[in-house]
Amino acid sequence: MKLTIIGTGYVGLVTGACFAEMGNTVTCVDIDKNKIAGLKKGILPIYEPGLESVVANNYRNGRLSFCTSLGDPTAESNVYFIAVGTPPGEDGSADLQYVLAVAREIGRHINDYTIVVDKSTVPVGTAGKVRDAIKDELSRRAANVPFDVVSNPEFLKEGAAVDDFMRPDRVIIGTDSEAVRKVMRDIYLPFMRNHERLLFMGVRDAEMSKYAGNAMLATKISFMNEIANLCERMGVDVENVRQGIGSDSRIGYSFIYPGAGYGGSCFPKDVKALIRMAKDHDFEPKVLNAVEARNEAQKHVLFEKISRRFGAKLKGKTIGLWGLAFKPGTDDVREASSVVLLRELIEAGASVKAYDPVAMPSAKREFPGDWLSSGRLQLVDEQYQALEGVDAMILVTEWKPFRHPDFGRIKKIMKAPVIIDGRNLYDPQLVREAGFEYSGIGR
Repeated sequence: MKLTIIGTGYVGLVTGACFAEMGNTVTCVDIDKNKIAGLKKGILPIYEPGLESVVANNYRNGRLSFCTSLGDPTAESNVYFIAVGTPPGEDGSADLQYVLAVAREIGRHINDYTIVVDKSTVPVGTAGKVRDAIKDELSRRAANVPFDVVSNPEFLKEGAAVDDFMRPDRVIIGTDSEAVRKVMRDIYLPFMRNHERLLFMGVRDAEMSKYAGNAMLATKISFMNEIANLCERMGVDVENVRQGIGSDSRIGYSFIYPGAGYGGSCFPKDVKALIRMAKDHDFEPKVLNAVEARNEAQKHVLFEKISRRFGAKLKGKTIGLWGLAFKPGTDDVREASSVVLLRELIEAGASVKAYDPVAMPSAKREFPGDWLSSGRLQLVDEQYQALEGVDAMILVTEWKPFRHPDFGRIKKIMKAPVIIDGRNLYDPQLVREAGFEYSGIGR
C-alpha cells in the first residue's frame, strides 16, 4: 500500500520506517530541508535502538523515501498519517498549530478519496478541527473530494519504539466508518500474525485513550516516588516495599521504580494537557494535579540530598553525573531530571562533570550555552572520567554500563567517596562495605 507520513520526528520516522519494513511504499514528508537531506544520507535526527538499520535498508530498497512537500509526486497517496509535534502551550494545553497546518496542506493537495490519520498525540475533539481545516481548503478550491479523519494514537516507548511498533500490545483505531475500518485493518494486519490486537472505537474515545494511558503510567511513577520519600523518613527500604507490592498481580512491577521523576516528550506534556482539558470542562482533576506536583517536587530530590551532605553553598565542589537522558535507551533530555539538577548545582556554585552513553549531542544542543562556555559543566567522553577528582557522584539515568561499575576504581579517582543513587541501582550494603557514603531514593 502507498502511505504518506507527515513529520519525521520520533513518531513519524518510526511509523514510516516500520510500515516500509512490512512491504508498504512509504514517503515521509518534512518541511525541514536539513533533516530530509540528512535522512537521504542515512543521518537520523533522533537516536532510537534498531531504527537506523530499518531506515537504511528500506531507503536502499526503494520502499522508503523522503521529501519536503506534499506537492512532491512521491508524496501522493490516499492515506496520510499526521505525525507532527504538539508542544505544550503556556497554559499546558497541546499546541495544534502544526497539526492544523498539515491538515490545511492536505486539503490543498488531495484529489481523490483520502483517509487522514491523526497519529500525533492530540486532545479530544482534534479530529473535528482537522476535518474543518481540510474542508476549508477544499472549499477554497471549489473541490468536492470525499475524505475521512481517523484517530490512531501511538503507544511507543522511547528506547523500544521499533519493537513496540512491530509487535504492538494494541492498535487503537477511532472511526465510525466501516470502509475506514477495512483499510486500517489491512494496514496493520501484517503486525498481528499471532493474534489480532486491533481495537476499534469512536474517534473521541481513541483520542482520550492515549492521554488516559500516559496519565495512568505517570500516576504509578508519582505514587511510588511519594511512597519512597515516606519510606526514607520512616527508616524503611523502599526496594523491599516495591517488591512486596509488585508481586501483587493487580499492581505488577512496571512503572513502580522510585527515582528522580519522569521526563521526556510524552508524560509531562500529556499530563499537563489532560489537566488543561479537565479545567476547560469545569472539572478539577485532583489526582492529576497531585501526580504533576509530586513529579515536579521529585526532580529536586537529588539536589536536596547533595545540599544536606555539603550545605546549600557548593562553590569549590565538583559533582560527577552519570546519565543525562530522561531514561536509558534514548538521547532525549527534554524535561529530564538531569536538567533540573544541573541548573541547581550550577546556581549553587558547583562545577559538574557529566557523561551519558548516547545523549551528549542532545545535551550540547539543548542545554544553555553558558553552562558549557563558562566551564561550570564539562561533558566528558568516558564514564569514569566524569568521576575524576569529584566530591560526589550522582547516578541520574540507569544505563546498563552504569549497573555494575568498578567501585574500587571509583574510590581511587574520586576526591570524596560519596554516591547518590538516583535510580536505586546499587545494593546499599555492598556500596558502604566498599567504603562509600551511600544515599538512594527512599533508602
